[in-house]
Amino acid sequence: MTETHSFLEEPADTREIIMKATYHALCEHGYADLTIQRIGDHFEKSKSLLYHHYDSKDELLLDFLEFMLEHYKANIPRTDYDDAHAHLQALLDHVFPDELEAERRKFMAAMVELRAQAAHDDAYREHFTRSDSFFHDRIAEIVRMGIKEGVFRDIDPDRTAALLVTTITGAMTRRTTADGDVAIPAVRRELQQYIESQLLTEVSQ
Repeated sequence: MTETHSFLEEPADTREIIMKATYHALCEHGYADLTIQRIGDHFEKSKSLLYHHYDSKDELLLDFLEFMLEHYKANIPRTDYDDAHAHLQALLDHVFPDELEAERRKFMAAMVELRAQAAHDDAYREHFTRSDSFFHDRIAEIVRMGIKEGVFRDIDPDRTAALLVTTITGAMTRRTTADGDVAIPAVRRELQQYIESQLLTEVSQ
């Protein structure tokens, strides 16, 4: 599945144009080889505008990460599924595709590089802590809805969300830092077993 972001097709303002340029530069160069100059190579306006808004590469990238989090918050659907089970399955199918298209793989690798900065940079750590909390809360919300619908058993939503977010993050890291594609279908199957044995009520199976 290809990532679809509206700002890549029709950026609405200068910030979205900058974010589009940053996205493409990250996919092309990754974090280590990225410079504001290289982001400027993908920028549709004067490069001086980048230096006017940002003093450094990391300042721009932290704004990009914040922009992406805002984008996900605004665009992840909450009600377009028959029930919580279908919603959770769709989420897992999206993050565990058997194969990745080239651009998505490059972008995912760049995001892993950015996450690695959190090991020694407080600003990156603060961002990824908030980002993980958002996705944790969304999954926990799905589980709570499933319990309310009678689709899921009366389990701890936060423990389930912690397991899934950690597994997703680990799979993304392995997929972009090692020859891990062969393991992804196996991980997805194990998660399916977990859903069927630990989450689903007998009525839902």
